[in-house]
Formats: sequence, structure tokens, C-alpha cells
Amino acid sequence: MQQKAVAVVFLFVFSSLAGCLGPEDNRAKIDEQTPFGFASPIPDTTFYHFDGARNATDFYEVNGTSVLYGNNIPIFSEGTYYGIGTTTFEPTIGVTQAGNVYMTSWGTGDSGSTAIIKCEGMLEMNTITEYSCADSGPGVVPNSNDPYLYVDLWNDRLMKFDMHALAVMTVQYSDNEAATWSPPTEATSPYAIQDHQTIASSPYQDSLLSIHDTTFVYCVNTQFPHPLCSTSFDGGNLWTPEVPGAPTDCESGGLTGHIIGSNNGNFYRGNRGCNGGEGYSIYRSTDGGMSWTEHPLPTETTGTAETWNFEEAQVAADSEDNVHAMWMGFDNMPYYSYSHDEGGTWSNPIMVAPPGVNGTGFPAIAAGSEGRVVMGYIGTTNGGLTWNGYMTVITDSFNENPLLTTVVVNLPDDPLENDKQDCGYDRCGGFGDFIDIVVGPDGRPWLGLAHNPAGEIGIFGTFAEGPSLRGDTAAALTPLPLGGLGTL
Repeated sequence: MQQKAVAVVFLFVFSSLAGCLGPEDNRAKIDEQTPFGFASPIPDTTFYHFDGARNATDFYEVNGTSVLYGNNIPIFSEGTYYGIGTTTFEPTIGVTQAGNVYMTSWGTGDSGSTAIIKCEGMLEMNTITEYSCADSGPGVVPNSNDPYLYVDLWNDRLMKFDMHALAVMTVQYSDNEAATWSPPTEATSPYAIQDHQTIASSPYQDSLLSIHDTTFVYCVNTQFPHPLCSTSFDGGNLWTPEVPGAPTDCESGGLTGHIIGSNNGNFYRGNRGCNGGEGYSIYRSTDGGMSWTEHPLPTETTGTAETWNFEEAQVAADSEDNVHAMWMGFDNMPYYSYSHDEGGTWSNPIMVAPPGVNGTGFPAIAAGSEGRVVMGYIGTTNGGLTWNGYMTVITDSFNENPLLTTVVVNLPDDPLENDKQDCGYDRCGGFGDFIDIVVGPDGRPWLGLAHNPAGEIGIFGTFAEGPSLRGDTAAALTPLPLGGLGTL
């Protein structure tokens, strides 16, 4: 099997952020009078805040008592990004237990196939020169209009979907970190015109049909008034006929946010409510994608975004099966809510963008241990003249006053878009219809983005330093060297 190397040459020159990171000092406190007394100054691209863009560094006490305790504490944080050295479109990503990070690259693989860019050694990097990426895709199926990558969270299987909207959708998988791939098989038959697919797995087991340790479900937008979904009980070789991804009388529209699986075997996805436009809902399947129930989100006070991606309510499940949702409100700002009962009821929503942001788009959410959540989105502070990549972490979602830690992954003079004022509200370069976010095995969040001024180059946004989203107690991640422009 041929593999095409993608040369990623780094001339790491990163002006104000170059030099020694001093990670141990950064995590230490030098001023015990304030929870934010780190040994290094808080970067201009890092924000500690509460809901509604309320600054937390000066106002973190209620009646003289700090609300920052337990897991709801600040940890020194700084964002950065790493380029994959080639283009992307609607970047989907995955991280394996070995710490390898993957992203799709549209049409740059061998013989015009979809490239699967593999970036190795991410967790062990001491200097940026150790970072390298290469195309590890199978190079068999010609490039599709919508490639999609998913890494099974329970067994590390890499799933690669290629959607040829008018012909066929194929799937291939790898169980050895993309060293070899299965032959392509047809994902579903008969085949309808499709778009905007999404794929996930869960440990759901059907007593008669399951012959693999996880079940895969994908959902797509078609000509129907709701998404259609299909299931594989054998690891991705055979797929069931497509069924409605919502109650059969539901007219939610076919577009859908990313589907996700939970430890208890459930599947969840989000889009418009069944009433055709009032509010967002999370749709849940407890039978491997065969049937779905609707669970409305608390959007009465937030409204819903009336932009091109109005359907994009996103959902995640943490290790204890709590469900977390994110959506854009009528004001084009990001909102968050959680559920302890599989979507039956929801917490009051909070607005999660930091101070200064006045428009957002492309929501994405992922979860780690109980109550640990990360949200990704692009945002603007100047009415759309430039757009940046944001990651907001909550380490204690169920706290009465949850601390939000937000980093911008790019510097102000290095925006991810500078030539499209409505980028967050419309299709935009390499972002396409959506972006993607995951939590790695060490608790580090990774956000798939595009750097449009550089030529729609795929980038991984992350926390170079910050809180881990895995473990019982809030703790700092192992620091990574800063990336940025030099990695494109």
C-alpha cells in the first residue's frame, strides 16, 4: 500500500512566545492571596471568566468566600496550534491511546485520494522540531466530496468514510495506527443522495446481531425531513438499511450536529426540534441507532442562531454518562447546558464566550471525566474583520459558579480568517460546514480547525498548558512547546 509523505518543515520563529516555557514555574503559585497568582503573567490570549463573560480574576468571591475550590480552580493555561502541512476541508480529527493525532485532508492523498494525516509523538514533544506529520491514508478510494475520520474511543479503531454524493459511500478501517487499512466496502445500499455525514461508536451490544465490541452508527442529510441513520454491528463491514434519525413524525430538517456515543451504549446527536424551527433538541438512541427520541434543549431564553448552520446543536457525554450540549443563540454567542438524566432535563444555559467576543460560529464540544468539558468555536472581537480559534474548558460543570478557562489558539496578528466578514455565520474556507473536537487519553483537548490565510491549511488547536480533562482531581497537563505560524 502506497503512502504519500507530507513534508512538514518547521522554521520555528514565534516572536513574543518563543523561549523557555518554564512549565513547572507556571503551575506554581507565587501569590497565595489570589488564585491567579501564577509565576508567569497570564497571556493576553487566556481568559478566566464566569458565564456571561464576567471576568473571574477580580471577582471570584461571594460574600467574602471564594467560589474557586475543589475542581473549580484556575490552572495556568495557554493556547497554541500545530499545522498539518497540507489543506483540509471540514476537518474531522481523532486521537489514539498512543497519543497520535489524526486529521482528514481533502484530495491530497496518493492518486487523489483522501489523505489521513497522522501526527506522531505529540505527547512527548520537548521542542517543536520533534513535531512531524505524514499521510497515512490507504490511497485506494478516489477523493470524495466529504471525507470523514473517526477514532473509536473504546478500541482505537480508525474509521475512514468517503462520501460520493451521487454514487456511493465507502468505509475503511485500521486497527494498527494507520499502518494498514481494510479494503473499501459500501456503507449502505440502496444509496440516496447524501451530505453532511457524521459517525460515532458506543459499547452498545445487540444480543442477536453484535459480533464486535462496539457498535457504529452514522447519520446523513438526505431528501427526507429528518436525518437518516445506519448501523454496523460487526465493526464497519456491513451496515443496516437507513432508518429515520428522529421520531418518524419529526420534521427537524436533515442536517445534524456530530453524533456521539456514551459509555452506557447510548447515541446522541443534535439539531432543530421536531416542530420545524422553535429551539434545538438532542436526539437519543438506546438501541444502536434503530430508533430515536427527542429531548428539547433549554433555548427559551437564548433563542437559536438564524445563520446558515442553524442546525448545529452539539452534544458530548462524559465518563459517567452525563450529557453536555452546546449551541449558538440568537445573538450568535455560544451557550452550554448539561443533563444528569440522558437528556430528560437540562440545567439553565450559560453563555461561555470570554470578554470581548461579539460573534461566534462552528460549535464543537467534547467531554472527559465527570463534569469535565471543552468547547471549540471560532469567534470575532471586531465585528467579523478577523476570526480566531477559541477553546473553553470547564473542570467542574456542576458547580454553582463554574469557572471557564478560555484560550485563543492563534495570536491576534495571526487570525484564522481575515477576508470574510461573515465567516462564523456562513461557509468559510477550510472550515466548510463544521469543525471537530476530541479529548485525548491524557485529558488534553484537540480542536480541528483551518488556517484560511495560509491556504486553508489544517491545524490542531490545543492547550500548550492547562487543565487535564481526565482524572478525579483537576490537575495540570504536561506542557507542550508552543506552535503557531512556523508549523504551517
